[in-house]
Amino acid sequence: MELKKVEKISKALADPNRLQILKSLHKKQSCLYCSDINEIIDLTQPSISHHLKQLTEAELIISEKEGRNVKYTMNNKVIDQYVHFLVALKV
Repeated sequence: MELKKVEKISKALADPNRLQILKSLHKKQSCLYCSDINEIIDLTQPSISHHLKQLTEAELIISEKEGRNVKYTMNNKVIDQYVHFLVALKV
């Protein structure tokens, strides 16, 4: 994994609201819609959209348009690569 990507992921994970979104996605074990996230986190819609954009740009979540809604799922492949990178630092 490139250092630039590790940096982007680390910055995305540095916010408690984004961590809460990831935790909620993990707990759901499938997908969440923006309206679901709005019920979980007490933030305005623009703030939630900002956090979702950061997580999507870091490739931690995948957004998929379904009609007028957008559903979000965890990108386990990227998360596994990130964890593998961190574990490799431990040597």
